[in-house]
Amino acid sequence: MVVENNAISLREIKISISTIDRVLKRHQMNMKQLYTVPFERNGERVKELRYQYVHLKHRIMELEASEPLHSFIYTDEAVFNLMKCRRHGQRGGNITMGAAISENGGLTHIPIIGPYNTERLVTFLDTLYRDLIPEQERGQIGDDLPKYVIVWDNVSFHHSNIIRQWFAAHNRMLMEFFSPHSPFLNPIEEFFSAWRWKVYDRQPHTQMTLLAAMDAACDDITADACRGWIRHSKRFFPRCIAREDIRCDVDENLWPNRQESQEV
Repeated sequence: MVVENNAISLREIKISISTIDRVLKRHQMNMKQLYTVPFERNGERVKELRYQYVHLKHRIMELEASEPLHSFIYTDEAVFNLMKCRRHGQRGGNITMGAAISENGGLTHIPIIGPYNTERLVTFLDTLYRDLIPEQERGQIGDDLPKYVIVWDNVSFHHSNIIRQWFAAHNRMLMEFFSPHSPFLNPIEEFFSAWRWKVYDRQPHTQMTLLAAMDAACDDITADACRGWIRHSKRFFPRCIAREDIRCDVDENLWPNRQESQEV
């Protein structure tokens, strides 16, 4: 295009994402999606919320050593977009994976076409409940029974009345929220990062095979890996208790504190 018309401007050049992807792969290069890092991540309000989250979790962790057992279940939803790796003639679309992990590894995982919403989340929670609690124990009430603490982010439908009613009706299931702008505290972020590569390795090319690849890729991730990600998230706890600024991404390191800058 440029060879044919070397006076062409950048605004006149139109290249699809799939074409860019093919060219990069031919030259053994990868694409990385840009994302914004909010400056609020280290605001005083957010640091206080981090402190409260870790302080609360310490109190719940103390309960883990007593009876009944309290188990943390980390839950989130991640989007996989066909537009990023599709063949000619395919129509792109979003498929969303809802997943939960714990110290025991991957738990419930349900891929769906389109986004999660309150209704679909209730279906996910019903399945998670059945996966966690044996049939003979469902409906039982007692302080000696194990409890499960679902920890997830602050997306709006996690706060809906329907979701709160669901937890009220399931007395062995509790709900806690991560502090905002704190992905480093959420081990399932690393789960999804590893999971995406395993989906790509399966080279999905249609929505149905993509659904199968997304589902199977969850089973490829070991319990040891999940435990490692959970341990890594806990390494930030002392800094959260101290209300320190936390920069865990390369992008944020481009914006250091002025006091930390050095002349090179």
